[in-house]
Amino acid sequence: MALAYFALDGGTAWLFWPALLLVGVLYGFPWIYVHLGLRNQMSTAKYYSIDEAKELVSPSSSVVVIEKDGVARAHPDSQILRPHLAGNKEGLNGENVVMTYCAMANLGIGYTPEIEGKKVDLEVLAQHGNNLILRDNTTGEPIQHIYGYREKDGKAGPAMKPWPTFRMTFRGFQKAYPDGTVFLNKPSANPLVRLFDMAMDTAFTSGIVRQHNEAKPLMNNMTHYDDRLPNKTYVWGVNIGEDAVCYTDDFIGENNGLINATIGGRDIVVSYDPKYESVGVWYNESGLPVTQIDFFGKSDQGQLKRVETLKSGMSGMSGSSSSNTLTSTGSVAR
Repeated sequence: MALAYFALDGGTAWLFWPALLLVGVLYGFPWIYVHLGLRNQMSTAKYYSIDEAKELVSPSSSVVVIEKDGVARAHPDSQILRPHLAGNKEGLNGENVVMTYCAMANLGIGYTPEIEGKKVDLEVLAQHGNNLILRDNTTGEPIQHIYGYREKDGKAGPAMKPWPTFRMTFRGFQKAYPDGTVFLNKPSANPLVRLFDMAMDTAFTSGIVRQHNEAKPLMNNMTHYDDRLPNKTYVWGVNIGEDAVCYTDDFIGENNGLINATIGGRDIVVSYDPKYESVGVWYNESGLPVTQIDFFGKSDQGQLKRVETLKSGMSGMSGSSSSNTLTSTGSVAR
């Protein structure tokens, strides 16, 4: 278009310049939004002490937690909302784990950022079906956030290794892990960047508030439908093998905070701990039902291991391709 206008004197100025500006906006805005507005922190995230985090995180705020050998990191929704990715070179007690987060689905998942032993360099690409689509910059391939596999490989293909991830309140985190650290996306010291971030936060959070409260999806790009739960119901989903089940918090409460079940041929225990205000899902290899279990997995059948595929507190959608996968191939416990 530019060549025809300048070299061949084609077209008219009143049409060319507005069209050129429109093309520039359409191409430029996504780049600015992803690389400057979101600014993922896959390897540059900063974690702070609980005392410092108290200035920005309220006691009842929900945080997404990953833990290794008692070393824990919390990620408040309000802080990871825009970056979507948080990790650093130190790792989680030496383990290379990155927190990935989809604000639309209210879903945080810890992943080892490798597929078949090869490092993946993640960034936000798009949103579809109420779930985040990531991009592996080393291959250019899109990666489905909820399962961690490349789109070209499908569910049966290789994927990033999920790390046991769970939700709890910030005050519960303080009780369980007094030496734990908290991810904070602190305002920039640069006044121009700070002003830009304020504008981005205002625009971004206003949409997310609507997404989590209004029955109608903010972006209606759903391809599957499942009306077994009302839109925007928070669920705790577990997938093992080809089976998947999601639990609502009220169903867990109605069962006195303890459920023994079998998913994908493996016995599991779903539990709610009122002291730490957290739902946990555990593998039960004992062959016997569990009748008592604490927040740390100590049960009357011995020490249990957290299920790494837990999707904790995910926002369910009756049109969602992500929540549909969790429910239509398995069941909904409500």
